Amino acid sequence: MAPAAAGERIPVYDLVGVGFGPSNLALAIALAEHNAAPGDAGTVTAHFLERQPRFGWHRGMLIDTATMQVSFLKDLATMRNPTSEFSFLNYLHTKGRLVDFINHKNLFPLRVEFHDYFEWAAAKVDDVVSYGTEVRSVRPVFDGGEIAYFDVEAVTGGEPVELRARNLVLGTGLRPNLPAGVTPGERIWHNSELLHRMAALRSAGPRRLVVVGAGQSAAEVVALLHDEFADAEVCAVFARYGFSPADDSSFVNRIFDPEAVDQFYRAGEPVKERLMRYHGATNYSAVDLDLIDELYRRVYREKVLGVQRLRMLNVSRPVDMTDTGSGVLVTVESLTTGERTVLEADAVVCATGYLPADPTPLLGELAAGCRRDEQGRPRVERDYRIGLDPAPRGGVYLQGGTEHTHGITSSLLSNTAVRVGEILQSIVERRAAAVPSADYAVSVSR
Repeated sequence: MAPAAAGERIPVYDLVGVGFGPSNLALAIALAEHNAAPGDAGTVTAHFLERQPRFGWHRGMLIDTATMQVSFLKDLATMRNPTSEFSFLNYLHTKGRLVDFINHKNLFPLRVEFHDYFEWAAAKVDDVVSYGTEVRSVRPVFDGGEIAYFDVEAVTGGEPVELRARNLVLGTGLRPNLPAGVTPGERIWHNSELLHRMAALRSAGPRRLVVVGAGQSAAEVVALLHDEFADAEVCAVFARYGFSPADDSSFVNRIFDPEAVDQFYRAGEPVKERLMRYHGATNYSAVDLDLIDELYRRVYREKVLGVQRLRMLNVSRPVDMTDTGSGVLVTVESLTTGERTVLEADAVVCATGYLPADPTPLLGELAAGCRRDEQGRPRVERDYRIGLDPAPRGGVYLQGGTEHTHGITSSLLSNTAVRVGEILQSIVERRAAAVPSADYAVSVSR
């Protein structure tokens, strides 16, 4: 079934997914394997809606030399189903690179290669996704006082479409985070736009570029700009004393295990906060040690040569960025002395991370019934369902935005394959015994 245009009968699905990044792609794979498996669980019908014209995952940061920070075994399927045809190893086999990858003796593929793997997998399930489709709203459909369905209203090619879902899975991804008071523009932008901006930068021939941030992306941007623009000064601005290495030691990595999600979910709020403080260095503002060492070598080499082109403005923060029309005046303040330095830059790249997209605005009147904790965050069940009043017959599931309930893997690839298996199992187990026999519901005039 496909989405219906306005006025047509609305197709009814067991599951409608909003967004089709890696998380909902992994769910589509789990669904395909579930529906192909023998057994009595029954077919689960699904459709996914993605506003991008094709599959894409952080395309603006697919730097040729950048590697993944997660093992290839934590792909879209292996930790849920080690025999899956959607595994990264099967991808390598179909591409004729399996032996070469084994000889490489590396757990961490190039990021461009992993993105190609995602595209390869997405092409195998493209019959259940509509690209170029933006979801505008969700409305509850009541049956005897109970929420029985969710009507999803979207737009594709300028035309309205509708779907009806027994369950929703929201995989709306992350949104670029900019420093407070910073307005993006032609010369000030988030690192997610890096590769899309490179052609314009090359044409401009920059003399000075500023990078704000202390994490992996910031370090990668600094290295790339330093390589690309041999006549430009690259200034790295960050609050830390130096780039800090990611803690990827074996015992600490257990924080990404599926069992750790159970432990985190059951823990009290003080323990959750403590665990996040203890192990934030596994992911946040953390840089691969090899890259840290490479940047230090560059700084030292330039000191020896007497030409400093790579500057580290550490223990500092930007307090003002003003686009003058021909450049950017960046005021940098030392956190130790309060001294301020004004840099005249051609562009500023803010490698300042991401925030989970808030899915509740999409829920319309349902958002008012979203249960929240003392800090205003959605209450989420162990199976990733949002707590709603009144409770729906099906469920609204979150892929991301659950770090406060499920831990640090919420927005990472590490536990994706396992998480989608749990969501699918929940949907199957909770499916109402009496499912309407009609494949379509009659569209209601608006």
